[in-house]
Amino acid sequence: MADFNTLLIANRGEIACRVIRTAKAMGLRTVAVYSDADARAPHVKLADIAVHIGPSPVSKSYLRPEKILEAATASGAEAIHPGYGFLSENAAFAKAVEEAGLILVGPPVHAISVMGDKARSKRAMIEAGVPCVPGYQGEDQSDETLIREAGAIGFPLMVKAAAGGGGRGMRLVHTQDALADSIRLARSEAQNAFGSGELIIEKAIIRPRHVEVQVFADAHGTVLHFGERDCSVQRRHQKVIEEAPCPVMTPELRAAMGSAAVEAARAVDYRGAGTVEFLLAPDGAFYFLEMNTRLQVEHPVTEEITGLDLVELQIRVARGERLGMSQDDVLLRGHAIEVRLYAEDPDAGFLPSTGPAVLWHPPSGQGVRVDAGLETGGEISPFYDAMVAKIIAHGTNREDARKRLIRALENTALFGPKTNRDFLIDALRREAFVEGDATTAFIAETYGEAGFVASKPGLPLLCAAAVIQHRLALDGARKEALGVAAELLDWSNARHFNSFVQYVQGEEVLSFEVHPRGQDHYDVRGMDSSLKVHVRDMDGQRCRLMLDGNTVELIFAVDDAGQLHVAGPSASFLVRDVSRSATDGEDEGGGGTVTAPMHGRLVELCVAEGDKVAKGDLLAILEAMKMQHQIVAELDGTVTRVVATADSQIAAGDLILEIASDDDIAA
Repeated sequence: MADFNTLLIANRGEIACRVIRTAKAMGLRTVAVYSDADARAPHVKLADIAVHIGPSPVSKSYLRPEKILEAATASGAEAIHPGYGFLSENAAFAKAVEEAGLILVGPPVHAISVMGDKARSKRAMIEAGVPCVPGYQGEDQSDETLIREAGAIGFPLMVKAAAGGGGRGMRLVHTQDALADSIRLARSEAQNAFGSGELIIEKAIIRPRHVEVQVFADAHGTVLHFGERDCSVQRRHQKVIEEAPCPVMTPELRAAMGSAAVEAARAVDYRGAGTVEFLLAPDGAFYFLEMNTRLQVEHPVTEEITGLDLVELQIRVARGERLGMSQDDVLLRGHAIEVRLYAEDPDAGFLPSTGPAVLWHPPSGQGVRVDAGLETGGEISPFYDAMVAKIIAHGTNREDARKRLIRALENTALFGPKTNRDFLIDALRREAFVEGDATTAFIAETYGEAGFVASKPGLPLLCAAAVIQHRLALDGARKEALGVAAELLDWSNARHFNSFVQYVQGEEVLSFEVHPRGQDHYDVRGMDSSLKVHVRDMDGQRCRLMLDGNTVELIFAVDDAGQLHVAGPSASFLVRDVSRSATDGEDEGGGGTVTAPMHGRLVELCVAEGDKVAKGDLLAILEAMKMQHQIVAELDGTVTRVVATADSQIAAGDLILEIASDDDIAA
């Protein structure tokens, strides 16, 4: 037995939090490592000890083996869990851990080396009798040889980097004419991404399912599989939705794939958690794709249907313990589906999105699990992967799990960066997914070249936003007042207090007027229509409204710029009231720092550096959406800097000028 009491987690984000929780439950002392960007990250707070390992870029922190080993020495850690990504499948790191006299919670160096090279692993699998896609994985890497072998395989085919993964260095080739360029591009991408330009060529399996088998092995000769996961819903070869079991699995096929996966693990003397990935063709044939020698991102769906804690088993196996079960002991119960919540902008081709988390509101409830590594007020950094959380639902059958997951997503909000939440809800509702027919072509076939187009909020949601802002303004006023009874809110001595807002949507400015009609009841007029809104419940983050008799639950938050973020059942959106400067003389710039409230043309700058201004003085005029908006001073002071120029285009949030308050100058 190789027991240990202190475990260092060589990772960050949700997987670091995930491992720390199980390790603590097992009575272990935990050590987190962090970069500059992660100094206040949740995994740092959760661990017993935290060690700084360098600057924010991964090449200077999380990918530096010597930094990890130094942290282990400094903290007294006897074992290291690499999580996934970063150094988790780096054979050189595994060897360095071993040579340092530490325990790696992972497989042996030999297994990582063989399975980390697609060409080498495929040769090993062919020798072990595991079904493989016809192809070329030879050592001769000349373009001439690759082109000749491709001709013998036939089109369509895949050109792939032998090292690495994640879709990089990979090209689908349909014709001979496109082959040479595809080889050149794949080789260049592979060299840049993995430091190796070695390629393999495989026959392309059209419209397959991506099905993987979870294997586990101990040091005493036991190798088991814990069923399969279907990971077919992918975008640019990155998994988006995963589920277990596979919707089209049969007992006979599971037995065959499970047996092949176990043989793959035995072929490299595997130990610990691993995943053998297969392509499942429409005719039921399956082919080895690769083996991931680590814990997978999607491991929770396997945990949900087996009742096993895979991280706990990893730790126990690393200690030298036996798995203590047989294949017959592995029972699959119900169905589980996982979605990956990415900080990315669907409207901009799913480009990563960064910035502060104005609000993180995870779902809860029976059968719902959230693995996350973020919190309200934290920062979504540009230095790391865009996946920020995983939301998992378990049900007695697939349809129960699917509906439960949709409901969970409807009750999820991450405000600040853009996210793929609405895309996930839409994908889960599509017929092909509902019927269990999704293949690796699902996203391309469902959304086409235009891709996913987020729905814009219609009249009901915009009216709801107007009422939320009205209520927030009342709450703010009540906090500033003394002893105002709740029943007097919305009233003046003459009449109900109406409010007016303007929202920008596309090329239009939409105006809404909120008319109170008794406590918690409102008429909202806008877009040449009107809507009755009844506020049933409202707290700091959630509200339940009746919109013309239909109940809707919304999550909301206001950011530092005064923008209202709203998440509804199917749509998330952001609104800003651009009427304030035009109607009540309040500053759109937010005090001493004056920024553009929206995209537009800066028609006029009314002040210069050194000018004295008083609260309410006109600073600039912005033309946007066919309207002119006055930007006025919020305080008395002196203009210290003018950045923008008149008659120029300016983006929302761009700095226009700065004002030093009289109080600051006096101080």
